[in-house]
Amino acid sequence: MLGMITNINNAVNGVVWGTAGIVLLLLAGIVMTAVNRGFQFAHFSYWIKKTIGAIFRDKHITAHTSRDSRAISQFQSLCTAMAATIGTGNIVGVATAIILGGPGAIFWMWVMALFGMMTNYSENVLGIYFRRKGASGEWRGGAMYYLKDGLGSYRGCRTLGTVLAVMFSAFCLLASFGIGNMSQVNSIAGNMESAFSVPPFATGIALVIVASIVILGGLKRVATVAEKLVPFMAILYIIGAFAVIFAHIGTIPAVMSSIFRGAFAAKAAGGGVVGYGIQKAITWGFKRGAFSNEAGLGSSVMVHSSSNVKEPVQQGMWGIFEVFADTIIVCTLTALAVLSSGTVDLQTGAMVSQNAGAGLVGEAFGTVFGAAGGKFIAVAILLFAFSTTLGWSHYGATAWQYLFGEKTSVIYKIAFVVMIFFGCTMSLSLAWDLSDTFNGLMMIPNLVGVLSLSPLVARITKNYVDREIRGKDEKPMLSAFDEQK
Repeated sequence: MLGMITNINNAVNGVVWGTAGIVLLLLAGIVMTAVNRGFQFAHFSYWIKKTIGAIFRDKHITAHTSRDSRAISQFQSLCTAMAATIGTGNIVGVATAIILGGPGAIFWMWVMALFGMMTNYSENVLGIYFRRKGASGEWRGGAMYYLKDGLGSYRGCRTLGTVLAVMFSAFCLLASFGIGNMSQVNSIAGNMESAFSVPPFATGIALVIVASIVILGGLKRVATVAEKLVPFMAILYIIGAFAVIFAHIGTIPAVMSSIFRGAFAAKAAGGGVVGYGIQKAITWGFKRGAFSNEAGLGSSVMVHSSSNVKEPVQQGMWGIFEVFADTIIVCTLTALAVLSSGTVDLQTGAMVSQNAGAGLVGEAFGTVFGAAGGKFIAVAILLFAFSTTLGWSHYGATAWQYLFGEKTSVIYKIAFVVMIFFGCTMSLSLAWDLSDTFNGLMMIPNLVGVLSLSPLVARITKNYVDREIRGKDEKPMLSAFDEQK
């Protein structure tokens, strides 16, 4: 029976994350970039100013909502989304891409991110536009809502929109226990045992206690923790990565040459046929880029939709920044640290190190920090993976509430917390594969919704650009809920 499940899973996973799935994901990014007239490029300085730049000069970005309000601030929504996005993929995923796809995989990871910015942007625009308030007063948004109310509003598509919304919610719910929970905490437990000799059951107990306090407190508590944890862990890791890069600063020109040469060059990671080498670089670059920033999967929109913002484009710009920070900054720093440290032959792209995953990154950090390098990475994985678990707890809760109602959400939260302990103490090779599959299956209904509603996203974007950038006097296109009010 287990073998049959594995074979079915491998077949589905091959379709979802094979060439067809990757092409669909890239195509969606290209389409959304085209219909929005290259917003992420044409208005680069504007969205930087309105996102990370506004944190330091606009108190409304970071101001907490009132105690009786169930909405969260724009900055809290970003941090909660990035808590789920910045995870083990930024460390282990990047190392895997380099091992299997060579340095050239990093170039294709960048390409996926540049177009993925607009997929994530579009998800957030639709999330704000079609969100609704739940019985508790908390905003509810996500692919399930723009599938049912957006796609479902087209003639003859009501049933299709409803079915796809249920499918997305079911896949999200299952993925939350896998990629968002058990696989993350299993990585934490393994690294804590190898780096600090902490038994997995002890790690499990500690994580269950902390997670119970945070997750059972609801979205506002998750968001409050995320806005403190995410900047701290990101800055800590960035400082460590920069220390490694600056220690090997003389190799950076060769590193960059290796990345661009490997993206189109004659050899694969360990030598081989020209076409095969390029194919491996593209495939693993795209895969790791997609897994790292989750653009196109419809996940982070569920927390972005809980923001107190009214302008869909405003939250859309935070979606662009999310992908930019996750992949262009954090993943790139990991790649530069690994490639500059001597673990890879920069001329051939062949691996010099025998380590893999977190061990490879730990070895790179060890060239500067010595034995503490592996411990540094273990702590980074602890923070990154646990923050991912907190973010995904909200995604799963949103899917549960859509399927079963808000009153029963405590059942999901308790089950989610309990599974953390089992995730720390179990062997999870099959769970990793299954979670990858369900995570990828979320992509299909989500992209159907995003692509079918691309004309609406284009109109909302044009309306905002005309008003806020070009100074035209037009009525704003706010969320459907606000317009009805």
